[in-house]
Amino acid sequence: MAARGGRVARNWLLRAAGSAAALALILWFLPAEAIVAGFSRLSLAVFLSVLAAFLVCHLVTATKWWLLMGRAIPLAAALRAHFAGLAANLCLPGAAGGDAVRAALAHVSLRDGPRVAAAAVGDRLIDLTALAALALTGLVLLPRGEEASAALALTVAGIVFAAAIAGLFLLPALARRIWGRWPGLPARDLAFRLADAFAALGRRPGLLLFALALSAAVQAVLILLSIRLAEPMGVDVAWAAWFFAWPLAKIVATLPISLGGLGVRESSLAALLVPFGAAAPAVVAAGLAWQGILYLAGALGALILLASGGGFGAARTKVTEVSE
Repeated sequence: MAARGGRVARNWLLRAAGSAAALALILWFLPAEAIVAGFSRLSLAVFLSVLAAFLVCHLVTATKWWLLMGRAIPLAAALRAHFAGLAANLCLPGAAGGDAVRAALAHVSLRDGPRVAAAAVGDRLIDLTALAALALTGLVLLPRGEEASAALALTVAGIVFAAAIAGLFLLPALARRIWGRWPGLPARDLAFRLADAFAALGRRPGLLLFALALSAAVQAVLILLSIRLAEPMGVDVAWAAWFFAWPLAKIVATLPISLGGLGVRESSLAALLVPFGAAAPAVVAAGLAWQGILYLAGALGALILLASGGGFGAARTKVTEVSE
C-alpha cells in the first residue's frame, strides 16, 4: 500500500512538473498582459452559459458509458460515478485517474471488474476515435496548402484508429492465444475474463457505432462551446480550423505528461491555431478559461458525490478490485 501511494505521489509530481514547465514556457514566449486582456473581454454570462452546456454534455457522456456497461447499474449510480470521476480529475494525474475512480464506483454497484474495465477502456477509445474523426473532418474543410497539418492529423488519427481496433477487436483473441499457449503465466483467469468482456463488447457493433456517433456529437458541441468562449476573447479563425485543432489538442492533452492537460492543451491549441490567423495570447487565455470550466465541473462533481452520501473511500478500496 505504501509503495503504491509513493508511486502515485511520484506520478503526480512528475505531471505537475510537466504542467508547470508548459505554463512557464507559455509565459516566457507570450506577454502575460495580453493573456490577461483576453480574460477581461470574457463576460460572466458567456462563461456560465458555457459551463451549463458543458454539464449537459457530461450528462450525455455518462449515459453513453452506462449504455456500454449494458445498463447493468442504475442510471443514477452511473451519473454519480461519472461526476465523481470529474471531481477526481482535480487531484489525480490525468483523465485516466478520473476514469479509475468512475470505474471503481461503478464496480461497487456492479461487482464485475472485467465488465467495468471493458466499458471504461471502450468508452475512452470511442471518445478518442470520435476526436480523430472530427480532426480529419476539419482538415477536409480547411483550405489546401496545409501539408504539415495534414500529416499531423493523419498520423494522430491513424494511431488512434489502430489503438481502437486493437483494443476492441484484436486484443481479446490475442490474450486468449497467449494465456492458452502458456497457461503458467500469471493472472490467467483475469486475462480470460477481460478477454471475454472485451469480446462481448466487440460483438455489439450497433451499440459501438451508436456510442461513436453520440461521442462525435458531444465532442462537436464541446468544440462549438470552445468557440463561443474564445470569440469574445479575441480568437477569430474559421470553424474548420477549430474542428481540426481542438480535437488534436485534446488528444495531446491525454498524454501522461501533465495534470489533466493543464498547460499542454493550451500550448498545443495555440500552436495549431496560430497558422490559421489566431493570436496566441488570446488562444491561451481561452484555453485557461476552458480549464476553469473543467475545474468548476469537477468541483460540482465532488459536491454531488458528497451530497449523495458518498466519498472517495469506497472508490479507493475498489480500484484494485477492478483490475483483478
